[in-house]
Amino acid sequence: MGLEQAPTPAPEIPEVQAETGKKRRPGRNLPIAVGVGLGLGAVVLVSLYTIKEIFLGVVVVFLGVAAWELIRAFGTRSIRIAPVPLMAGGLAMLVCTYVWGTTALVATFALTVLAILLWRLAGGQEGYVRDATASVFAAAYVPFLAGFVVLMLHADDGPNRIIVFIAVTIASDIGGFFAGSFLGSHKMAPAISPKKTWEGFTGSSLTCMVVGGLLLPWLLDGAWWQGVIVGAAAVCSATLGDLIESMIKRDLGIKDMGTLLPEHGGVMDRLDSLLATVPVVWLLFQAFVPA
Repeated sequence: MGLEQAPTPAPEIPEVQAETGKKRRPGRNLPIAVGVGLGLGAVVLVSLYTIKEIFLGVVVVFLGVAAWELIRAFGTRSIRIAPVPLMAGGLAMLVCTYVWGTTALVATFALTVLAILLWRLAGGQEGYVRDATASVFAAAYVPFLAGFVVLMLHADDGPNRIIVFIAVTIASDIGGFFAGSFLGSHKMAPAISPKKTWEGFTGSSLTCMVVGGLLLPWLLDGAWWQGVIVGAAAVCSATLGDLIESMIKRDLGIKDMGTLLPEHGGVMDRLDSLLATVPVVWLLFQAFVPA
């Protein structure tokens, strides 16, 4: 009799409904999300095509916020990222890379790592390896990867290069969002990111390759097939970037890195795919349309 009266756990029903009855509906307020995205795009375009140093300043501000979000997120698990070496080293990486190029990016990253290791000495031996490792990870994940954006900016046609890079990455997000929201049914990596589907990945791939095939010949005088390759590479790296940040957030037990951008989360939540994609696109640009 006791077994017959045992109730079915309540949380099971909403979860099933969320994954079946509502899986074809976008999960956020589209007008607000689009408005925020357009606002960010306007800031990027205006700064890119006026004075390059203004865009560099925008990058520094965005990455500073993203790094702070990462510091706070890791802090929820009592992991202490070294704030001063990360912020100062990140600024040095971006500015020195703009002035002196690739060698400066590598050198300033190495110096930032040394500064992190020295800074953490004052905190004692308890958790030293954990905190130092997390700090080096943050330095590599945010300012070092962003340094490849600055390398693109350094070229004479830098603004056009950055536009192509951003466009193919955003195309991955947009194509994947709509295809996944309205057609998605086959989960790609449910243990990491339950909303990602193979249908969404297909939408991302098609959108990325079309955008790359159109923009590379138009803005950088490359061949259309080179643009398709750039798009195909971008969708893979952007998807991996999303999955990597999803895994980080799951490990930390948080939903978003921040709340600064309505319907988008934090700045870091918008930069995850861009940071993973920029070195890939930079390398392909070096091969196809060298500056």
